[in-house]
Amino acid sequence: MRFLLICGMSLGLLGAPAAAQSIPQNQAEISLSFAPLVKQAAPAVVNIFANRVVEQRVTPFMGNPFFEQFFGDMRQAQPRVQNSLGSGVILSEDGIVVSNYHVVGMATEIRVVLKDRREFAATVLLADEQSDIAILKIDSPEPLPWLPLRDSNEVEVGELALAIGNPFGIGQTVSSGIISGLARSGVQTGNARGYFIQTVAAINPGNSGGALIDVAGRLIGVNTSILTRSGGSNGVGFAIPSNLVAQFVTQAQKGVDSFMRPWAGINGQAVDSDVAQGFGLEIPEGVVIAAMHPLSPFAAAGLAVGDIVLSVDGLPVNAPAEMLHHMSVRGVGAEAAIEYLSDGQLKQAQVALISPPNDPPSNPLTLREGGLAGLSVATINPRLAAEYGLRSDLTGVFVTDVRGPLRRVGLRPGNIILSINGEKVTSSAEVEVLGSFETRNWRIDGINQGRRFTYRFRL
Repeated sequence: MRFLLICGMSLGLLGAPAAAQSIPQNQAEISLSFAPLVKQAAPAVVNIFANRVVEQRVTPFMGNPFFEQFFGDMRQAQPRVQNSLGSGVILSEDGIVVSNYHVVGMATEIRVVLKDRREFAATVLLADEQSDIAILKIDSPEPLPWLPLRDSNEVEVGELALAIGNPFGIGQTVSSGIISGLARSGVQTGNARGYFIQTVAAINPGNSGGALIDVAGRLIGVNTSILTRSGGSNGVGFAIPSNLVAQFVTQAQKGVDSFMRPWAGINGQAVDSDVAQGFGLEIPEGVVIAAMHPLSPFAAAGLAVGDIVLSVDGLPVNAPAEMLHHMSVRGVGAEAAIEYLSDGQLKQAQVALISPPNDPPSNPLTLREGGLAGLSVATINPRLAAEYGLRSDLTGVFVTDVRGPLRRVGLRPGNIILSINGEKVTSSAEVEVLGSFETRNWRIDGINQGRRFTYRFRL
């Protein structure tokens, strides 16, 4: 396996530093072609065809809440093969490939087609829906063309960039533009929420998973989506930064089957002008800690609620997602240098990057007897909260599944139970005890998507 090494990253996928870039000074420089660059990089960009089997509900009452209360789950499900088309990038000569989760996630069959029309079956090493990244492996008897990764923290607004992929399934296509924005953390692409590089290079359906490269032919991002009002390519595109891709490859090569994100254990809020004025800041910057879990590594490092995190490893942070991105790039097991404001004083701390603790134990269980039979629950702890995207300061019991008559009363997976028949619950064991009581009248209080609810029913 052959990798390039830069910035001391353990992965060793980053290319050598680029030569100083300059603005074209004359007509001859302006007329320079991208052809040599494309010829060099395009063989490492592949087409990906994925098949997945999904269950399709067939009933005239499907989706109708009125009839669902009578028919419940008694709807016939038929398997159906769903096809998806996208792109990918080869990152090593031995066949490590990166693509998007929404291209290959849950696929039963994946085919990777190279520019020279060679085809390979691919296996998924690591896939993560939240980041919309998937790492694949293909096996070839010969070394494969590959792209080095650039340190995405060095990318600047205004740089030229090329997007290479397979839009609309018409074949490999190249579009050009500039990097038009960085640190786009308020964007949601499908189920993915993260931190993106923004470009005006056209990214259309089928480009997902393709390469965003610089003028030195290095990968600076994985194309993910385009934000457009017309549905066409006249919008802005978003790419996942190469540094996060590098961390995914590192974990995939270690055999990790689920991406490990560092756990901050805090709820943060971007500092806007109003918040800045309240804290006496000259300019809005940083992320203010609004809530903190007792086990948070930030608490262990001396930070407290009301402190403002300004940077992670010297990189400024202005949104919670940006802070989490920089922590994720470092990886679990490392430490991050944090600069923060506390009571108006500028301070520094070393924060350990840990995985979310399973404390107290989540103890998942399914009630088999009593009035709440068919209810599956787990105690909310940092690990479960991270898995399901819950606030780190939430307590209670998380509903993982609902079967049988309970579905008719409104309980759904994702609900948080706070009390049963007036008795507060903080663990799945307490739900099991209260759910076994011999009574026909029930009251469940909880939270559904941030809103309180009360269900009263008789079984």
